[in-house]
Amino acid sequence: MSVDVSKIVRSHEGKRGKLISLLQDIQSRYNYLPREALEVVAEQTGIPLVDIYGVATFYRSFSLTPRGSHLVSVCLGTACHVRGGREVAEELERQLQIKPGQTTTDNEFTLETVNCLGACALGPIVVLDGRYFSKVSPARVKQIIKSARAGKEEHTADGHVFPVKVSCPRCNHSLMDFSHQIDGHSSVRMTMAFGGKHGWLRLSSLYGSFNLESEYDIPLDTVVNLFCPHCHAELISANVCPLCGAPMVPMLVIGGGMVQICARRGCKEHRLDLNGVNV
Repeated sequence: MSVDVSKIVRSHEGKRGKLISLLQDIQSRYNYLPREALEVVAEQTGIPLVDIYGVATFYRSFSLTPRGSHLVSVCLGTACHVRGGREVAEELERQLQIKPGQTTTDNEFTLETVNCLGACALGPIVVLDGRYFSKVSPARVKQIIKSARAGKEEHTADGHVFPVKVSCPRCNHSLMDFSHQIDGHSSVRMTMAFGGKHGWLRLSSLYGSFNLESEYDIPLDTVVNLFCPHCHAELISANVCPLCGAPMVPMLVIGGGMVQICARRGCKEHRLDLNGVNV
């Protein structure tokens, strides 16, 4: 483990505000933040271990305990609650035989609760490994879990209708532009650079949508460098896209979690990791 963690630490050398993105890459590698890995980070960066734990416990997207192969999040926000979200959560507990925050004994499922997913009209909502299921009833829970166990995606998953609000993983400032909409929702604003050009870029905040607007046309297959418009840090992960090999661009989901998108124009690889906020 120490060798892999050391490589991740070296990949972040000289980067401003590197700790959060460094921890994100470690969690992506191990599915949680092992104590041994955090000790390596402390030793090689000079950051006190207590400060590293402070960051790891402050952000809900980080986990200090192993997660299951499948992460199940159920929304218990007001709108989902009044539509039966609590009953859906209880059925998930019965089917998985665990409580929120726990992992099944076979390490297959981790159950979490969140307080809002921003799509109140479509509740109750369940998220399984980044796939959204809207208007879920307790009776539907068993089929969702069964499909996951069988390695199948239930055909009723909704992939393009859920907005997410994101912030910079370096300075934690919101990246949302509430004055400009794409796909009918507030856009995500960044600055970009490619081929000697520098300008603004706005992305759709709908998870699963690839619509964007930019100051300059971006040719297909171009790898774009993206930056926070507030702290000007480059948004880049040590992870590379499994489809095309380009860098992944990390953003924190406001309320808990992380979304990563591929930096290559035209590539549709994206990942959403929601770690629930217990309510």
